[in-house]
Amino acid sequence: MKKLLIAILSVFVGISAFAQQDAKAEKILNEMSKKYQAMKTFKAAFSCSYYSPVNSKEEKTVGEILVKGTKFILKLGDREIYNNGTYQWSYSKEDNEVTKTKYTPEDDDINPTKIYSIYKKGYKYAINTEKGVNENPALYDVVDLVPDDKNKSIFKIRLVINKKDKSLKSWKLFEKNGNRYNYLLTTFKQNVPAEDKEFEFSKKGVTLVELDD
Repeated sequence: MKKLLIAILSVFVGISAFAQQDAKAEKILNEMSKKYQAMKTFKAAFSCSYYSPVNSKEEKTVGEILVKGTKFILKLGDREIYNNGTYQWSYSKEDNEVTKTKYTPEDDDINPTKIYSIYKKGYKYAINTEKGVNENPALYDVVDLVPDDKNKSIFKIRLVINKKDKSLKSWKLFEKNGNRYNYLLTTFKQNVPAEDKEFEFSKKGVTLVELDD
């Protein structure tokens, strides 16, 4: 589920390109991060495509996220995740069942509240200038993040950032097994009204499963 949370949407860049942090990439990332962290809340709709080399087939779905500080709601396909910063509820529409767990975030979690700041710890980053990677270099910058921990299943995160307003257009997750997750923002609204209670699952008639810490 971490791979689907965001947070956070080819030509590969050699690891040697990330021996030192790219100062230009850092400036772009800092400006993007500052933009989103200044927002009290934001709500976005996105499309998601998933490719697996096992069946050589691309699957597509749509989703939406609502973020307020460390709280978020993610809806993707038949799954909904509610997180109020203390507890997390994972709801399956198909099973009409929700699993509630104590939320203990890790520094390297990839979720919608961190996609704009995940680069700050545990990653090398650089602008990708490989031919064909950036569909419109006049409008967008493409920044690749590579984790310091080479044991991670996700070996690269690619961010496409609007040059003019520093907004995030899309991001892509690359896994060692060949899986690719591509996310494209389709609508975005900032500072939308959102009460804290909205981030707690409250649907009636749903089987509740509570897991111990």
